[in-house]
Parts: sequence; structure tokens; C-alpha cells
Amino acid sequence: MLTCFIRYQIDSFKKPEFERYARTWGEAIPRCGADLIGYFAPHEGSATLAYGVYNIENLAAYEEYRTRLAADPQGRENYEFAKRERFILREDRTFLKLCSR
Repeated sequence: MLTCFIRYQIDSFKKPEFERYARTWGEAIPRCGADLIGYFAPHEGSATLAYGVYNIENLAAYEEYRTRLAADPQGRENYEFAKRERFILREDRTFLKLCSR
């Protein structure tokens, strides 16, 4: 099992847009095959860092999931919403595996 951590740098004046984006992924990500842990928006401290976190079986499953997500109507609309509203300034993905609890 891998955990994908997505680190977003967002426009601090467009936090509501990011929150809408996150809620949409809350529906689309599980439907397309990943185990969503959650999306996290700024609250205290940095006003520009946000995160998305989900589990996926392996990198092959990730590729299949991304294909399904790109074909999903709600997923496509969410990508377009982010592109149109330009609230994401930077997006980085890191895959980690749990090595201890």
C-alpha cells in the first residue's frame, strides 16, 4: 500500500475555491478507485499550504486510477474548474509507504 501526499500551494485569497475543489474530489476519488484519507485546507499558520492524502495499492493501480479520474465527468470538470479559477499555484505529489505505527 502506498500513500499519496499532494502538497498544494494555493492563492490565499481563493481558499473557498480550493475547498470546493476538495469537496468534489471527496466524491470522485473514491469512485475512481483510491482510498481517500482527506483534503486539508489552511486554518492556522500558513495561509497558502493545503494537502490531499489518499491510499492506493501500488503504482500500477495509481496509473489505472488516474485514467479513470481523467475520464470521470466530475473529475474532468474539477480539473477545468481549477484551471479556470487559477487558485492552485503549485502542486507536488509524493508517494510514501508506511514503515511503522
